[in-house]
Amino acid sequence: MELTLTKKYLNLPVTTGAQKRRMRMLIDGEVVREFDIELAEGEPAFWVFMDVTEFAGRKASLEVQPPLAELVIKQAAKIQGAENLYREKLRPQFHFSSRRGWNNDPNGLVYYKGEFHLFYQHNPYGWNWGNMHWGHAVSKDLLHWRELPVAIYPDEHGAIFSGSAAVDQANTSGFQSGSNKPIVAAFTYAGKPFTQGIAYSNDRGRSWTKFEGNPVVGNITGGSDRDPRILWHQPTGKWVMVLYLDQADNPRFGFFTSPDLKSWTKTSELPGFFECPDLFELPVDGQSANTRWVLYGAAGEYLVGHFDGRTFTPAQDRAPLSRGNCFYAAQTFSNVPAKDGRRIQIGWGQVPAPDMPFNQMMLFPCDLSLRTTADGIRLCARPVKEIDKLHGPCHTWRDETVSEGVNLLAGISAELLDIRADIAVGNAKTITFNIHGAAVTYDVAEQTLTCRDKAAPLAPVDGAIRLQLLVDRTSIEIFGNDGLVYMPMAALPADGNPSPELAVTGGQVKIARLEVCELQSIWR
Repeated sequence: MELTLTKKYLNLPVTTGAQKRRMRMLIDGEVVREFDIELAEGEPAFWVFMDVTEFAGRKASLEVQPPLAELVIKQAAKIQGAENLYREKLRPQFHFSSRRGWNNDPNGLVYYKGEFHLFYQHNPYGWNWGNMHWGHAVSKDLLHWRELPVAIYPDEHGAIFSGSAAVDQANTSGFQSGSNKPIVAAFTYAGKPFTQGIAYSNDRGRSWTKFEGNPVVGNITGGSDRDPRILWHQPTGKWVMVLYLDQADNPRFGFFTSPDLKSWTKTSELPGFFECPDLFELPVDGQSANTRWVLYGAAGEYLVGHFDGRTFTPAQDRAPLSRGNCFYAAQTFSNVPAKDGRRIQIGWGQVPAPDMPFNQMMLFPCDLSLRTTADGIRLCARPVKEIDKLHGPCHTWRDETVSEGVNLLAGISAELLDIRADIAVGNAKTITFNIHGAAVTYDVAEQTLTCRDKAAPLAPVDGAIRLQLLVDRTSIEIFGNDGLVYMPMAALPADGNPSPELAVTGGQVKIARLEVCELQSIWR
């Protein structure tokens, strides 16, 4: 098929489960887009889109293998089905999800000139994983996200797997070509073999140029080495990369240094970690003169220790960050202004969206901190303060005694909620919040917080526990004792969207404060 590109989008019909075909778009005989797609034969389940703005006015040739009897493509200024965009039945209402297709790992989280940049693993052309690109969205407030065109496309080196980004403030790379500092992204080329590449942007992340000297790190183990995390280490004046080194009998993180983001030297290794490293420094108990470094992998198990720019030295045993069922591959933002003083994390929310034109989501941004406990220094996660901006009507109770059969939440019907509770556990056996068919239960004797098949220890402080629950359409994120417990849970809604319930068994509890705020959607 040949056509002149006159509109912003090419809309492509998709049915999940249809035969997978290879599609290519050529301009002047050069392949500019190539991907797998489950093209619909007949009425599609949904439409995906290709943004062809950069090729406006040019003649394109589209090829499909194996051939399709009839290829239906719609050129348009809008996305086909946009009239229902963000209103779909299972669309998260205050968690980011892509307009169309699949998303997984957050990538390249970076702040620059008033914008938080969220890149992510993205299949623009289907509901399932595949065709890995870097999707891109920006936000000024960590709440309302504006999806931009795909940032980084696959090429002859392979699909674009996970990585990170940083602002090259001193232009060590030499990439700067204007007044903006270059944002540099480091990513994995999922080719044969896997290697690491970089790309840069001089226009605040709107367009990206791959470094002509890619790859900058070749394959080391013979496996799928991946997920470079880059950061500037001020004391040594060098860039650091933490890279997952994929070897079946010795999975580990490798540490590398560079003066310019282009040439890298390995300095050390640390065994036992898997995928998607992150490395950052935080004050302990808010004391700027007493800091530790935190290192974790995709599953969120972390080490607290010391880092000299070359070697990470653990100071205590590993501990879990997430106790939930849908947390993976979290990353923190680089370049957040020092005056802000926050280490903000976003994880991949492994929450399926059956029969939707999109799949998966991001977890709500969290503010990380280090706190001294009886078990050692622990990493804590709390929802960022910006959540308050989504508050609608709030229902508040103070100094209430609650016993069996009493439900303070009767009559609340909103589906999106921010629930905060300070509860003196008293002589009760269990305290349960039933939310959209999922039970969040605290067992007083066991001092354990559970939701579905997940559990976490939660000891009362002066006889009381503190809980916060963020309730979206398909998830509940649970925070205990100011983030000492972090339990994000996938929870598809029960039929009928039952009202929330607070239920106590075996005795009485004293509610010092209970606040239930209805939340507004982030989608305008």
